[in-house]
Amino acid sequence: MTSDKGMAGSATWRAAGTYFEVCNCDAICPCRQVDGHEGGLSTYGECQFALSWLIDKGRFEELSLEGRRVVMVGWYDDAEPHSPWRVSLYVDDGADDEQVDALAAVFLGRAAGTPMNTFASAITEVHHIRRAHIELSHVRRRWAIGVRHYVDVTASELFDTEYAVTCGIPGHDQPGEEVVARNFAVADDPLTWSYHGRCGFTSRFDYHS
Repeated sequence: MTSDKGMAGSATWRAAGTYFEVCNCDAICPCRQVDGHEGGLSTYGECQFALSWLIDKGRFEELSLEGRRVVMVGWYDDAEPHSPWRVSLYVDDGADDEQVDALAAVFLGRAAGTPMNTFASAITEVHHIRRAHIELSHVRRRWAIGVRHYVDVTASELFDTEYAVTCGIPGHDQPGEEVVARNFAVADDPLTWSYHGRCGFTSRFDYHS
């Protein structure tokens, strides 16, 4: 496996599974589509987020990605031109070096395909790519993101709404549910914050080259 962007860009790959995210906005997150209407700016002018993917079907060329867990944390400022993302990426410590390279290529938008449309133009700085112990629960009302030493998220409450809510990161074609996170803490310099009672979203994802 190579981390070279040119070769990664020509690879054939697919990753599908479950998705859960949180951010520091109030529910319903302003960036969501609500009944098909486009979203807007962050609740507080700056979005701080944690995104998580649990892959139940996945390959990068001939390399299996099944069972791998990926978390991205980061932030952006609505007032900054183009609102660039500054992020850290975590891959579960069961992944070998080739899988880490492949997953970084996919989830940082370096491999041509679905996430490139969102991430390649948005991410301008990557603070860390870390292999870490990751525990994810994408079970309804028992949502959690745990990256040992770095990220702690739990949620069990659905946000009560009669509207259809979708999120662009897993894809607006993927139905999901808005939730309220009990806690959302990140501690990995320069990304450090802690919140309670902010928004989240749970869905499925299906990315491919």
